[in-house]
Amino acid sequence: MFVLLLILIAALFGLGFLHPIWWVAAAVLVYGATRHARDRGGGRSRSGGSELGDYRDYQERRDRQDRWDRRYSRQNRARWRREDHRDHEHHR
Repeated sequence: MFVLLLILIAALFGLGFLHPIWWVAAAVLVYGATRHARDRGGGRSRSGGSELGDYRDYQERRDRQDRWDRRYSRQNRARWRREDHRDHEHHR
């Protein structure tokens, strides 16, 4: 499909030397093709697709948050236990 579109655009551009209206037709075709590709998510992203890229970004944020939670919960677990123990004894 893409190859046929390129051939059509080249043909319309070539015909533009005979009559300039064909250049306008080729430009409209190029504009329509790029607009259609952009609307469908045909543009290249770092992950290959817009939906897949969104999901991978979500996964990366979730994984970073999980690592953060594990790291700081481990570091503070002993302090929290001491504070809880102290509060529990204080209220008796």
